[in-house]
Amino acid sequence: MPITFAVIKERKSPPDSRVVLTPNSCKELLENYPQSSIVVESSDIRAFSNAEYSDKGLEVSNDVGEANVMIGVKEVPIDSLIADKSYFFFSHTIKKQPYNRKLLQAILKKRITLYDHETLVDSNYNRLIGFGYYAGIVGAYNGIRTIGKKYNCFKLPKAIKLRDRLELDSALKNIMLPNLKIILTGTGRVGQGAKEVLDIMQIKKVEVKDFLTKEFEEPVYVQLDVLDYVERKDGGKASKSDFFENATDYNSSFMKFTQVAEVFIAGHFYGKSAPYFFTRADAKSPNFKLRVVADISCDIDGPVACTIRASTIKDPIYGYDPINESETEFMNPHAIAVMAVDNLPCELPRDSSEEFGTTFTKTILPAFFNEDKDGILERAKMTENGNLTQAFSYLQDYVNETD
Repeated sequence: MPITFAVIKERKSPPDSRVVLTPNSCKELLENYPQSSIVVESSDIRAFSNAEYSDKGLEVSNDVGEANVMIGVKEVPIDSLIADKSYFFFSHTIKKQPYNRKLLQAILKKRITLYDHETLVDSNYNRLIGFGYYAGIVGAYNGIRTIGKKYNCFKLPKAIKLRDRLELDSALKNIMLPNLKIILTGTGRVGQGAKEVLDIMQIKKVEVKDFLTKEFEEPVYVQLDVLDYVERKDGGKASKSDFFENATDYNSSFMKFTQVAEVFIAGHFYGKSAPYFFTRADAKSPNFKLRVVADISCDIDGPVACTIRASTIKDPIYGYDPINESETEFMNPHAIAVMAVDNLPCELPRDSSEEFGTTFTKTILPAFFNEDKDGILERAKMTENGNLTQAFSYLQDYVNETD
């Protein structure tokens, strides 16, 4: 049976200009699977214009109701959901988020088959797709921009004002950082993106021991993996596998880094039972040196104590007063300048969409044409025929609740 895919308009407020299938991704899909078709819903906010799609010979329409599979980025408003269709988008329901309970209830009522981008995983349950790489790039860029503002030493435009990654890289190459020590946590996609920004600026990477014990006459950074900043409570041998299985048996040893570094770029994944990097009490220490925190992970009131709220693209930096444990002006000399934008890839929408679309086209869409031989769609499917699938039956009590 021929499948028609729809690139749907983003309707969530504030608007998101990213897209899953770019014009190039659409063309690749049609070339690889000529039995399929694509319709692009007209949009005036998308990072790629209607004309860029139509110039590729793609149909652009105000009505995509005939499509079988609807593909978007953010949550679809309830009144825009079309019954009996399949949808791909970030639903933000898998952690039982209260603010989207009604959305999941409506999806079930409308007998929609939902595939959440977060639930697209391989057989080992590793995520197959995400915007993390560009979150790392933009987050590190914003961290560098925050340094310039906090220390009043250079100016960078907001990333969202730049056309693409090339302009971002070009802007960074003209910057000279003060003599600072920078901590980068995370070695996954987010960490990789952030590291590229530091390397573009030719900031010297140093080993943990040297970072902690030596002084430098130039800015330097260290990239930490989890075993660099945790230790077993009983003093026993630590391992990553043991930490992931028994995180409560570990304490944070991160404070040794805050005693020598001024900047922290947080690109790690944080598990719920893991120890905090530093607490509000830790930040009161007279030996605590951090003055700029770019929290890409953005876990509110969590492992990075100064992240007391998310910030916005419009107003990306706020100050945290460690003594009063409250928000203040970030230029306050005693304040930590916090950058905690929670939708960072939106600042480079064309580049992040191209990467996402390429992966989606190569990794996810083939499952529709090969009888889902690797089980990608089966594992990701949250709802079908008005019911939760077995893998997501844990959401039933969440669905049953009423506000």
